[in-house]
Amino acid sequence: MLLSPYRVLDLTDQRGMLAGQILADLGADVIAIEPPDGSSARAVGPFAGDDPGPDRSLFWWAYARNKRGITCNLDHPDGQDLIRQLAAGADFVLESADPGAMPARGLGYDDLSADHDGLIYTSISAFGQSGPKAGYQATDLVLMAAGGPLILSGGAGEAPVRVSVPQAWSHASGEAAIAAMVALRARSKIGRGQHIDISAQQSVAAATMSANLAASIGAAETARVAGGMAVGPFTGKLIWEVADGYISLTFLFGSGIGPFSQRLFNWMYDEGECSQDDRDLDWIGLGAEFISGARPLSDWARLMEVVGEFLKKRTREELFAEAQSRSLLIVPVTTVDEVANSEQFEAREFWREHEMPGWPDPVRFPGPFVKLSDNEIEYRRRAPTLGEHNAEVYAELGLDHDALSDLRERGVI
Repeated sequence: MLLSPYRVLDLTDQRGMLAGQILADLGADVIAIEPPDGSSARAVGPFAGDDPGPDRSLFWWAYARNKRGITCNLDHPDGQDLIRQLAAGADFVLESADPGAMPARGLGYDDLSADHDGLIYTSISAFGQSGPKAGYQATDLVLMAAGGPLILSGGAGEAPVRVSVPQAWSHASGEAAIAAMVALRARSKIGRGQHIDISAQQSVAAATMSANLAASIGAAETARVAGGMAVGPFTGKLIWEVADGYISLTFLFGSGIGPFSQRLFNWMYDEGECSQDDRDLDWIGLGAEFISGARPLSDWARLMEVVGEFLKKRTREELFAEAQSRSLLIVPVTTVDEVANSEQFEAREFWREHEMPGWPDPVRFPGPFVKLSDNEIEYRRRAPTLGEHNAEVYAELGLDHDALSDLRERGVI
């Protein structure tokens, strides 16, 4: 395994667990450290069997895989001492506490690296460790608004709507894992670790791709169009209803997309579902005709209606088959059930099954995020139960059963 020589102390909650999961999947010994009553991530649904117990969170099952799990009270002086001892033998520390919280406990980067200058310490927070908003609280919705993506989500002329599956902290966690690898490489060159400061706001700002640059270069800003796009005076659909669901179709004009639209109208004409005049439009220069006024914008709306009526008469399978034979920009929008039973995933041996404590049947999990020709990613461990590896990990610090019982009674672990 690529990272098998390295140890990670994962002090994150649901705001940063993906970072540790990525490092764990790559082979690192990741130790998830929770409060004695369990991580708040265990309360994130949905729950297996609709039972909100500490070992039933599907979120926890997914993001704690390949990790060992221990408990430790970071607000207890003895708990803080245990973390300092564990950090002395670790290569990485990941944390997602509010800025200032870890230094206040004596567990900040300066504290833990004082006698361990090789330590790579990653802090994941809403707005970063510095700046006027460093102390602000933020939900996923707040971060998507503050970083820019929210302005692109929703219908034209309506208020923005949140993305249904929270993403901001996942963007930040993914970047945290990448940054940790960069710091590891730098350590091999400069001989020391460093503090990595991840701002979720900055991470989601990058997710807007070029859209957040439009204003700075004087370009037309992309506007909200539910299931579509809007640039300047033009609106277009990306998601279209068909006979048995939905497809994604990119339909536009210009040198990049125009040839695909031409081939679509050739097919429609062959089926008797568009006029010869529409088929013979200049699909490369059509945009210029609209902008100059040579052709009214109402014609664009009419053309989209013609396409929409054509698509509604056909199934996803039929449209996808024709797209491949005619070189069209059409793909089906698959359902969750279709993804779960995908022949492509099956052929690539994507799914992995694990026995989960207290659950009657093996649970199928999404597989490795990448296939490597020489270093296969393995699912070595299911998500740990609360404190499952306390004895195993704390034994490395010389703590026996009696010592652990004392720590447990005093609320340290």
